[in-house]
Amino acid sequence: MSRVTANGIQIEHETFGNPSGRPLLLIIGLGGQMIHWDDDLCKDLAKRGHYVIRFDNRDVGLSTKFDEAGVPNLVETFEKIMQGEKIKPPYTLDDMADDAVGLLDALGIRKAHICGMSMGGMIAQAIAIRHLSRVLSLISIYSTTGNPEVPQPKPEVIGLLITPPPAEREAFIEHMLGLFKTIAGPGFAVDEKWTRKIMAESYDRCFYPQGMARQLVAILTHGNRGPALASVKVPTLVVHGTSDPLVPVEGGKDTAKAVPGAQLMLIEGMGHDLPHGGAWPRIVEAIAAHTLKAKL
Repeated sequence: MSRVTANGIQIEHETFGNPSGRPLLLIIGLGGQMIHWDDDLCKDLAKRGHYVIRFDNRDVGLSTKFDEAGVPNLVETFEKIMQGEKIKPPYTLDDMADDAVGLLDALGIRKAHICGMSMGGMIAQAIAIRHLSRVLSLISIYSTTGNPEVPQPKPEVIGLLITPPPAEREAFIEHMLGLFKTIAGPGFAVDEKWTRKIMAESYDRCFYPQGMARQLVAILTHGNRGPALASVKVPTLVVHGTSDPLVPVEGGKDTAKAVPGAQLMLIEGMGHDLPHGGAWPRIVEAIAAHTLKAKL
C-alpha cells in the first residue's frame, strides 16, 4: 500500500497485477475502506488480465480526513431534505470523483475501466459524467442515479445507517455484522467469519465513523444524475440484486435506463452484499467479460 497526493489530498491505494493489464479502478461504498474489496477478489480480477487499483475514499481509512468540517446531524439533515431545504455538504460526490481521477493521474493512467459499488457506483457515474475521456467502460454495482422517484431504502435500514457504531472494538464488529445481515439478500448467506474478520481489520486500520456521516451527506445532496448519464456513451454494465433493501433494484434499472446501451445484470436473491463469496464469482466473471469486450 502507498499514498499519493491527488486533487489536493492524500489518497491511500494499492494495486494488483501487471501494470500493462487492463486498468480497473475499484471504488468502495459508504464508509468502506479499500480492504472491503476482498484480497482474493482483487487477485482473481488481476489473473483475468486487469491491473487492479483499490483505494480509500476521502474521509475514510488512511486517506485525508475532513475533521474541520465537523460531524453532521444526520437526523436533522434527513428532516431538512424531506422539507425541501437546501443543504450545503462538506464536500460532494463530484469532489470524490475528482479524487479518483487525480489518483489515476498520479499513477500515470490515462484511461481506465471504472467500477464502483453502492456509493462507489455513484462516484463512478460522476466520473463518467465529469471525465468521460478518462473512462474505458463503466461498471455500476447495486447503485442508483439519485432519482428521487425510485423507491428509497427501507426505514429500518436507514435507521441502522444513521445510528453511530459503538466505539468499543467487539461491539463495533457485532454492530456491523448485524448491519450486513440486514442488507443481505435471502439468496446468499452472509459469511459471518469473513465479515467479522474484515470488520476487525477495518477497526484496527482506522475507526473513524464521522467520515461516513459526511459521505452520507454528500450522497443525499448530490441530486439526480439520470439526465447527465444520457451523455455517457461508453460500454456500461449495471449489476444489481433483486432483493436489495438498501438500494432497491429499481435503482439499478433506472441506472441502466439512463445510460445509452447499458447492459443490466440482475442477480436473483442478492442484496447489498460485501464483495466476498455469494454472487461475487459471477460478478467477477461479468466484469472480466465486460472489460475485455470494451477493450476491443
